[in-house]
Amino acid sequence: MSASPVLVDSCWYIGQMREGRHPLRELEPIAHTRDIATCGIVRAEVARGIREEGLLKKFRARWDVMLYVPMDNKLWLEAENLAWQLDRRGVVLPLTDIIIACCACRIGAVVLTFDKHFSHIPGLRCAERIV
Repeated sequence: MSASPVLVDSCWYIGQMREGRHPLRELEPIAHTRDIATCGIVRAEVARGIREEGLLKKFRARWDVMLYVPMDNKLWLEAENLAWQLDRRGVVLPLTDIIIACCACRIGAVVLTFDKHFSHIPGLRCAERIV
């Protein structure tokens, strides 16, 4: 696939569910032209809010075949450096968003999100919709 991967933020999944949409179905058209990615933080944030075990199993099965961004020591150092730099500029963001941004940067992904925090991260591409 030639288009950039898409790392789906937890707030996008949660927003879709709150609006009565099934996020996994919403991602299907995107998956025809791009790799869909995830990371541990996104999985944990979304999974904790899913009430039905059957639905959680469906999400896990889909996440298990997505491009997975590992959170190794190098990524944690990148997150630490980014948080430090942003804080010095007066931009204090949730650590989870910083880690997700570092995961996206690692694989050159666009972050699919409704969260405006990501717009404060230099060089990060984000979108509310992927067409």
